[in-house]
Amino acid sequence: MWILRIKMFILLAVLFAIIYAVVSLIAYTSGITNFYFYLILSLIIMFIQYMIGPKLVEYMLNVIYVTETEYPQLHQMVAELALKAGIPKPKVGVSLVSLPNAFAFGRSIADGRVCVTKGILQLLSKEELKAVLGHEISHIKNHDMLTITLLSVIPMILYRIAWQMMWVRSDKRQRGPSPALIGLISFLFYFITNLLVLYASRIREYFADRGSIALGNPGNFLASALYKLVYGSARLDKEELRKVEGLKAFFLNDPSQALEEIRTLRQIDLDRSGTIEPEELELLQRKRIKLTVADRLLELLSTHPNMLKRIKALSSLD
Repeated sequence: MWILRIKMFILLAVLFAIIYAVVSLIAYTSGITNFYFYLILSLIIMFIQYMIGPKLVEYMLNVIYVTETEYPQLHQMVAELALKAGIPKPKVGVSLVSLPNAFAFGRSIADGRVCVTKGILQLLSKEELKAVLGHEISHIKNHDMLTITLLSVIPMILYRIAWQMMWVRSDKRQRGPSPALIGLISFLFYFITNLLVLYASRIREYFADRGSIALGNPGNFLASALYKLVYGSARLDKEELRKVEGLKAFFLNDPSQALEEIRTLRQIDLDRSGTIEPEELELLQRKRIKLTVADRLLELLSTHPNMLKRIKALSSLD
């Protein structure tokens, strides 16, 4: 866990160092004031996103909040896990989408919401569902949504800078590089910071996996849940997946990569039982996994870790 924390700290430092360097370069070369308009605009957009984000998620994923009478077992699991995590019990919701998955969102720990889809309730065992809920509770405990929201504004600011600089006329009296060159540099940093934000998103998934184990859920149940979610996603038609494409960062896994992940996950389920047993997880711990170049590229551009790497990481946590 401490290695992950160091990685996240370094990542935060790098991202903010990049934005500071670009701002300093602009201030040094030309003193263009329009930049501050775009900076303020980006911060306003981030604030609006922060405030209305939960309502958008509820609307786009067709979430309804359920009572203890309607879903007593679901409420009981969430309450027990929240108590263990030392946070207030989140609101419990059900998403009326067929994609089997779960997600957490909210503005703060006090405003946390944990939701499951109709599809996941029909797919997982009680122990697997509890492991999934532990993962989502850990997202809330770790302030994940606020962190990603803050980080996501950095590429947004750099994009605004790049666009602004491209249209500024060069002045022979100014110091340093031309505005067009600053624009190109900003666009390069925009691309790099986008990749770094995706990396941060993948790190937070490892954090939440470890959080679920720390809450008392055996690793093989979370591994089995992930395995089943991949197969459940792969069975859906492309139209169903397109409906949730823009929200996949909220989910436990990346449903758009399910077909690719099935190929690699077959090497874990040795008895073809549809679940991952403790013995299979133990074998994976001693096994060296092999990823193709395509697998590594897909992970680089994904909000979630490669599933085989992720389950192997789980194998060392029990």
